[in-house]
Amino acid sequence: MSEIDLHDTASGELLALPAPAVKQEIGIYACGPTVYGRIHIGNARPFVIFSVLARFLRHEGYDVKLVINVTDVNDKIYDAARAQGVPSERLAAQMTAAYFADTNALGLGRPDDEPLASETIAPIVDYIQTLIEGKHAYAVDGDVYFHVRSDPKYGTLSHRDVDNMDQGEGIEGEELKQDPLDFALWKAHKEGEDTQWPAPWGAGRPGWHIECSAMAERALPEGVDIHGGGSDLVFPHHENEAAQTRTARGHELAQIWMHNGMIQSTGEKMAKSVGNIAPLHDVVERYGPEAVVMYLISGHYRQPLAFSEEALEQAAANVKRIREAVRRLAPGEPSPAELAPLRERFFEALRRDFNTAEALAILNEWLRAATQTAVPSGDSDLREMLGVLGLEGLLAPAAQAPEEVAELARERERARAERDFAAADELRARIAALGWEVRDAAQGFELLPL
Repeated sequence: MSEIDLHDTASGELLALPAPAVKQEIGIYACGPTVYGRIHIGNARPFVIFSVLARFLRHEGYDVKLVINVTDVNDKIYDAARAQGVPSERLAAQMTAAYFADTNALGLGRPDDEPLASETIAPIVDYIQTLIEGKHAYAVDGDVYFHVRSDPKYGTLSHRDVDNMDQGEGIEGEELKQDPLDFALWKAHKEGEDTQWPAPWGAGRPGWHIECSAMAERALPEGVDIHGGGSDLVFPHHENEAAQTRTARGHELAQIWMHNGMIQSTGEKMAKSVGNIAPLHDVVERYGPEAVVMYLISGHYRQPLAFSEEALEQAAANVKRIREAVRRLAPGEPSPAELAPLRERFFEALRRDFNTAEALAILNEWLRAATQTAVPSGDSDLREMLGVLGLEGLLAPAAQAPEEVAELARERERARAERDFAAADELRARIAALGWEVRDAAQGFELLPL
């Protein structure tokens, strides 16, 4: 079996995963959402990318533990809750439940572990205490800051010059820091904040970066093989995670740092702060889960992905084409031997830096070849490939149309028999408005979901 190579942000090179015979267990930690509102389709890209990556690695013989955290303690949650006049814990719980529901709708299953920052406070406090004792952090008036210049390797992940960095914390705590570059590990309780936890240096709550270091270590005590997330997290979030682990534990947090490109709308990354978001639940409701997954894996994971109605419609058309091809294949039967090279090319594309875009193109080649063979082809290879991509739902029988739609189709059939084609066209349009396509067939008509 060929080796699997993944691009590592820190080295800028493709790194090979150890073969399953050498290291069978692979730990993946991907940064999940901060739950101060419903997630948008941009938030869904890392969820989909790393869920599908875990599927592929399991196919290749690895035991995978996929961890995607939930950041439910954060300044943005306090601000959003205050604006809505609700307790921050209630808002975080509501939005966490909404996140689970919205991502469940994608049909990819759940990660193996989904730690919450609010349930990891004690390990976070211990982590910070270790950094203080090692002279890599210091407490001032209830705040605790990481001393960036105590880590000589700081900046090696993001390839930035330490003297030209900005942590993005604004003026908050500026007068307390020993160095403007230092970042907050713990924030002292402030007036108007309704949730706090005790700590040796004073009540408050953890900073964002230390939360992930502690959650990753707790969920994957044997180590993180692949640390994932959006490319917007390389600095400062992942740079700070890496520094915290290096200085507290004496080793690197992750073997491979794997970052996906952003979803872009109107030329900018999709973000709540920009105001160009498309809520995930709305997009799934409009186009269906398979079309959304298809869209999110349609480009190489490291590249930005443009968001548009046209892109989603193209993904929906691809889904429809696969569904139609599936109907022409023999379910559960072996695929013809002459298609084996295409199957192998499909998996080789995924082994070369997880190139889902190339794999999808090869899948379409397979479908064209399979539906053009002289004898009926079995769908065993297709089942395998779609299962790895999280698109196995396309193999399920088409949903049965509601009786209301079926009756409209029968009326249309009668109109055609009477050569009232204007009425037939009107009925076709009414059927389409209800989400179905009517097709004429030898035995009457077929109804297919749009």
